Amino acid sequence: EVDSFYGCTLCQSFAPTHVCVITPQRYANCGAISWFDGRAASRVDPKGPIFKIEVGEVLDPVKGEYSGANEAVKKKSLGEIERVWLYTAFGYPHTSCGCFEAAAFYIPEVDGLGIVHRDFKDVTVNGLPFSTIADSTAGGRQVDGFHGLSIEYMRSPKFLIADGGWNRIVWMPKEVKERVGAFIPKEVYDKIPTEEDVKTIEELKAYLQEKGHPVVERWKEMPKEVAVEPVEATPPPEEALTPALLQAQTIPLTMGGFKIVLKDAKITARRVIIKKTGVEKRVERGGR
Repeated sequence: EVDSFYGCTLCQSFAPTHVCVITPQRYANCGAISWFDGRAASRVDPKGPIFKIEVGEVLDPVKGEYSGANEAVKKKSLGEIERVWLYTAFGYPHTSCGCFEAAAFYIPEVDGLGIVHRDFKDVTVNGLPFSTIADSTAGGRQVDGFHGLSIEYMRSPKFLIADGGWNRIVWMPKEVKERVGAFIPKEVYDKIPTEEDVKTIEELKAYLQEKGHPVVERWKEMPKEVAVEPVEATPPPEEALTPALLQAQTIPLTMGGFKIVLKDAKITARRVIIKKTGVEKRVERGGR
């Protein structure tokens, strides 16, 4: 459609790795900056927080991956974010700041996505309020199934198109549904429940089945749970024990007034012994 997008880093004061990529089909997460706004702002102050992004090569037109957007996001996030898919909530979703108008959240029990906006004061159908869902994706992170977005983006024909678009939306507050109702396909509008229709996941499942929501067809592809009888395990001999492994993406250590963060660290211990001596417990640890 165009040869340039626009980026915004106004929220990096509280979300250091967040970079908004603004396209004609995707407003900034806050809902305040359109593609035209971005173009005007970047021309007024080319070195400011709103800047031009060359589209570059189209790597995936459905998911919305562009080489120029990847390069800009990597540079502006100081290498923390290397790829971004603009029109999906999975894989490499667009990062979320903290001032987004609404959030999409995955509901695994029905393999669908819910939408909740900032002004919704009740809990969503999965029992979580907006604040908890927002905390799950804010701060400039990419989190599978959690996706900050603007209300205006819901009016776009590319709204979460890689995930099925409106055919994948299974719950949303009545207020938002009415605001964007003209952009929800007529054949699915009445099949998306609100807080007035369902309160729990079980009620949601029943509603979707009763109304024939398109997402129900996806359930046939979902793996069925298989009941497994518990089996009493026989402990292996001591010499056959495998060293314990502690692995984490980041391990913070504080010493001498300095904070050291170990990234992708692995710590192994051949043996951990806990002995009770009187009222005291002594822990002996060996290994590396």
